[in-house]
Amino acid sequence: MTPESTFSMILYSARPAAIARLKGSPHAPQLNGHVKFYTTPFNGVLIQSQIFGLPGKNNYYAMHIHEKGDCTPPFNDTGMHYNPTNEPHPFHAGDLTPILSNHGYAYSVMFTTRFDIDDTIGRSVIIHINPDDFTTQPSGNSGDKIGCGVILKM
Repeated sequence: MTPESTFSMILYSARPAAIARLKGSPHAPQLNGHVKFYTTPFNGVLIQSQIFGLPGKNNYYAMHIHEKGDCTPPFNDTGMHYNPTNEPHPFHAGDLTPILSNHGYAYSVMFTTRFDIDDTIGRSVIIHINPDDFTTQPSGNSGDKIGCGVILKM
């Protein structure tokens, strides 16, 4: 068994341990979707996202876990990136891989050992209008928050 085959089995047969149901901001009202968090036997978290209604001409968007789970539009009360070990950007626990939109739709799967699922419950997943530049402090110059979902335990 390889990690890939294990991840495939998890995605198609396991129930996620947590989920964030995304909604769009006033600047991206069509945005919706989900981010699911799965436990793995590899001491890490498998994250699957499926997002619809991404706006504009950008093909890449930043996706982060933020400290607070307040998704009241326009998502100004989500705090900074989740960063319990006080690392520089892009090494925050909440720095996730960028998402690639194709005609407004994005699907991605990633694996991380930067956090435990239980540590993210009640926090938020944020989609930003710009791609993360992986350099600018403290948040990668990723721009406005266009999508938000509170991470809830399943």
